[in-house]
Amino acid sequence: MNVDTGVTARLASLREQLHHHNYLYHVLDSPEISDEQYDALMTELRDLEGEHPELVTPDSPSQRVGGSTLTGFDTARHARPMLSLDSSARPEDLRAFDTRLRRAVAGIGGSPDAIAYSLEPKIDGLSAELVYEGGLLARAVTRGDGVVGEVITANVRTIRSVPIRLRSSLRPVPAHLAVRGEIYLPIQDFDEVNEALINEGKQPFANPRNAAAGSVRQIDPKNTARWPLTIYCYDVLDGDAAFATQSELLGALADWGFPVNQLNAAATDVDGVLAYFAGIELRRDDLAYEVDGVVVKLEDIAQRERLGATAHHPRWAYAIKFVPRQEVTQVLKIIAGVGRTGVVTPVALMRPVNIGGVTVSRANLHNIEDIERKDIREGDTVRVERAGDVIPQVVERVETGDDRGAPFVMPSECPSCGTPLVRRGPYTLCPNSFGCPGQLVGRLTYYGSRGGLDIEGLGEKTVSQLVERDLVKRFPDLYDLRAEQLVGLDGFAERSAEKLAAAIDASRTPTLPRFLTALGVPEVGPAVARTLARRFGTFERIRAASVEELDAVDGIGEVMAGHIHAFFNEPHTARVLDDLLDGRVSPLPEETVPLAGEQPFAGLTFVFTGAMAGFTREAAEALVQALGAKASGSVSKKTSYVVAGERAGSKLAKAQDLGVTVLDESGFLALLAEHGAAL
Repeated sequence: MNVDTGVTARLASLREQLHHHNYLYHVLDSPEISDEQYDALMTELRDLEGEHPELVTPDSPSQRVGGSTLTGFDTARHARPMLSLDSSARPEDLRAFDTRLRRAVAGIGGSPDAIAYSLEPKIDGLSAELVYEGGLLARAVTRGDGVVGEVITANVRTIRSVPIRLRSSLRPVPAHLAVRGEIYLPIQDFDEVNEALINEGKQPFANPRNAAAGSVRQIDPKNTARWPLTIYCYDVLDGDAAFATQSELLGALADWGFPVNQLNAAATDVDGVLAYFAGIELRRDDLAYEVDGVVVKLEDIAQRERLGATAHHPRWAYAIKFVPRQEVTQVLKIIAGVGRTGVVTPVALMRPVNIGGVTVSRANLHNIEDIERKDIREGDTVRVERAGDVIPQVVERVETGDDRGAPFVMPSECPSCGTPLVRRGPYTLCPNSFGCPGQLVGRLTYYGSRGGLDIEGLGEKTVSQLVERDLVKRFPDLYDLRAEQLVGLDGFAERSAEKLAAAIDASRTPTLPRFLTALGVPEVGPAVARTLARRFGTFERIRAASVEELDAVDGIGEVMAGHIHAFFNEPHTARVLDDLLDGRVSPLPEETVPLAGEQPFAGLTFVFTGAMAGFTREAAEALVQALGAKASGSVSKKTSYVVAGERAGSKLAKAQDLGVTVLDESGFLALLAEHGAAL
């Protein structure tokens, strides 16, 4: 088909203009044209592309909001692990980091007196990787577990400050480039978004970071496009480009069209870092975004590469955090609420107080022991802080000399369903796991989540509507729903209602381990669920097992056995499970596929503890089980190996006390390699 060359040229011109104006507006905050002029250019582009769809290109500004809806999120491995940062709010810890770093630099032949630091505000947003191939945005991935994240490309394309095509006018564009950045929702926009949600009768976001995370994980990119998200980029994870310093790296990012924070700075010593930190803290309330501290990085990139990283954080970077903001207010009332797991938590309702720009009127008091230790009562004057600048908590009682109320007493019955409560250590629990309305939304949400049965479309918002409208009064009611009942729920039309009904129907025959996990049995995660399934074979045998029989299972101790047995034998839970299994759900034994050849780890027991850099604990457990071993959650004399990652705790100490062989991450990988296996 012959196309007028004038049309092709006009399309190219429109795209170039719109890319340019997007960059000026969303990156430099320096627009040259009005919104009306911009809209006119975009309208002309879309009209021309509508007449000539064969000329639409992937990097066209018109393609930022895709027409197709995602059916879920794929996962992808990062070009390089996206590690977290070692951090502290204490200046002395920063000085200790500085001392360690200078010593390490000397150890690799550098001059400890000549180091420089790159400084940047630590934005409280959602970390993401942006991958470009041939200068075009090819993939965007959430941080996830640091090694693998969710692919959110279609959603990130709607963020106008993210370049779809890299600028090449100032420096050549690499053939391949992976960039790390922080997606966030500006504070002013956060307030407006929450106001809009409240007006629509929807649940507002708790904080800007949650808003950013929730927005980029929308199934439909058009929903992401509703929110004015933006991004700052600050690192190159991989690519066909080399840099000597962090300053040079940031300059290159800016040249290619990435937004780079203009408050980034440099220092040569701790005093300079702390002076910058103090300046950011003073400006904190005037910034357009939430910050929770300052990131300190070694400027020399070659030295960074030689210093490397632990399994958890780079050795050449540190975050100095702001001390949580505190204010004084009065406790008006203490109430108890029940959550998804049945834990009844006391909550302080307080005289509203502004803490760092956020009005706080309630705070979690954790448990009865915490209340007794702090001696918090109704009417008390208390000091409150936003821990992590997000979660309000009562720090202490402030002595005023006034008469005080009576000590708080936890209720004896569940405030939601009236079931007698039980005490487990410092916690108070409602044992009516599936008959308690206060637990129903949370348990159903978890049941349908990826960690549960992965029922697509059964998220918290949908579950809340089902419960509020009395469509689901008890857990088994989920499987009695019909598609026509779902039509009319917020976000559901006929097609989406049919899809959810089909997804629920498809979950009727889960594998036994997955069903156990989805039920939220106390202390039963995926690994313990697999162990139980293999030991007992059927769900009924697990339900009928005695405490002694459960205790005899490798990796399940007496306390855990007691909790599992109590869960299955609580009368309300037992009735719900009977109804659930009566023609609604039929859990299947996990299929065991024997491997061809030998199983080199047969008879061995592995315990994994701490954070691993190169793989997840679940993946490692699955592999050793496939090789014939057991993966246990606790250490005993029967344990063959404990694989300890960064910040391993009591399991490592117990292994050392018992003389159990301990492997670090590299030792475990070497053991796998000896037997021809790998993660």
